Parts: sequence; structure tokens; C-alpha cells
Amino acid sequence: MAEWIMAALILLGGFFCFVAGFGVLRLPDVLMRMHASTKAGTLGSGLILVAVAIYFGDLATITRAVAAILFLLITAPVAAHMIGRAAFRVGVPLWKTHIEDGAEEKLRR
Repeated sequence: MAEWIMAALILLGGFFCFVAGFGVLRLPDVLMRMHASTKAGTLGSGLILVAVAIYFGDLATITRAVAAILFLLITAPVAAHMIGRAAFRVGVPLWKTHIEDGAEEKLRR
């Protein structure tokens, strides 16, 4: 039964990592690409790390996998926020939508 769970976790993790890579290639602007890479990439990596922890099953590996997952969950949103903020402030062109929130005037000060 553990093999089936590990296989499912690895396949799901691989799928989400593929979706993250595909999103980076296909989405129109830096903010959307950043969102795809951080959300789907973190989920995919986390699922694969859970499968690794189940496979090896010893305390050292489980501890390292949990630490790596926590590190990803803590650092990915902060890094994405900083990259998005820097891209916005530098003036990287964004995808034009019909909804404008006026953030440019507030953040350019």
C-alpha cells in the first residue's frame, strides 16, 4: 500500500512541477509567471518530499523532508513578493486587463 501512496505522491508532485514550468513558459507577464512557479512548484516539491519521507521512513530523512518543506513554504512567498515588487518598480510591462486598481500611482511615490 505504501508503494501506491508514494507513486501517487510522486506523480502528483511531478504533475504540479510540470504545470509550474508550463506556466512560466506560457503566462503573459512576470507576476503571473511568478505565481505559477511559486504555488505549483512549492506544492509539487512538497509532495515529492513527502513521498521521499514515506519511502525511507527513518527519523533523519523525515526530519530533513519536513525541514525542506517548511523552508519552501516560508521562503517561496517572500521571494515571489520581492521579485514581483522589484519587477513592478522597475517598470516591467504587465499584461493589460480591464480592471485597473490604481496601484501604479500609489507605489511610484
